[in-house]
Amino acid sequence: MRTPKYLIVIVGLMFCCLTSPSAQAQSAPRPGQAPLPQQSQMPAAPAAAPAMQPAAADLGYILGAEDVIQVDVLGQKDFSARSKVGADGKIQLPLLGSFPAANRSVLQLREDIAQALQSGGFFNKPIVDVVVASYASRYVTVLGAVGTPGLIPVDRPYRLSEILARVGGVKEGGADHVVLRTKDDVARNYAIRDLATGDINLDPYVQPGDKIFAPTADMFYIKGQVKGPGGYGLIPHMTLLMAIARAGGLTELGSDSHIKIMRKNTTLSPKDLNIEVLPDDVIDVGEGWF
Repeated sequence: MRTPKYLIVIVGLMFCCLTSPSAQAQSAPRPGQAPLPQQSQMPAAPAAAPAMQPAAADLGYILGAEDVIQVDVLGQKDFSARSKVGADGKIQLPLLGSFPAANRSVLQLREDIAQALQSGGFFNKPIVDVVVASYASRYVTVLGAVGTPGLIPVDRPYRLSEILARVGGVKEGGADHVVLRTKDDVARNYAIRDLATGDINLDPYVQPGDKIFAPTADMFYIKGQVKGPGGYGLIPHMTLLMAIARAGGLTELGSDSHIKIMRKNTTLSPKDLNIEVLPDDVIDVGEGWF
């Protein structure tokens, strides 16, 4: 059987295309050139550089007189300064000299310094870091039975409950209230129970210069024929019956008719278990007579 002429022509054209110089140029490397890598062997794109972490300072804190700040420029060891904000609201910086800082946030000061350094021709696009080394102008003092007492910087109005949350709350053994003393020396007690309700009328704003004190709870002491003798926190209007229950109740030998209360310099023999227990009372539960 003879092959048709048109099939021979088609096969010939295909062979010419495959062996043409342009096809060979695309598939074969030039002399002295390394072979082109396969798609799967192409090197991976380099990983992106890690983003810079923000400064540890509270960027929203508003600077004021007596605050101490640390200023650095990334990669410029010669530009490093720790300066106190003066009464005129300014700090001293290398190259820039006296520079305004008061009534600016940490973030704003950082940007202002960077702009001044660039516009002055000192550095090109400097990365400035500003950290508050010592808070002295806008803070609230928290003391007493809290998780982490100390100076708490305030960059905005905070409610009393928010400040307590920032210091870890009132510790076990703390009283059921805290004392807020304003910078005008006006003191007021606030019940922790009320602060937890979310009622904003019972949760005041604190201001820079205010002091918060969490006192320890008043104590009473119980001994004798109770299951858990020792010292316990006193809750408001606690009765003798409640105090005995707080200590685990009476033992098998205990008698609620043989109880004495040592209160300051006197000794009481209460007949009514609803008598109120006072701070520092010492309750002695005796044995029953059989």
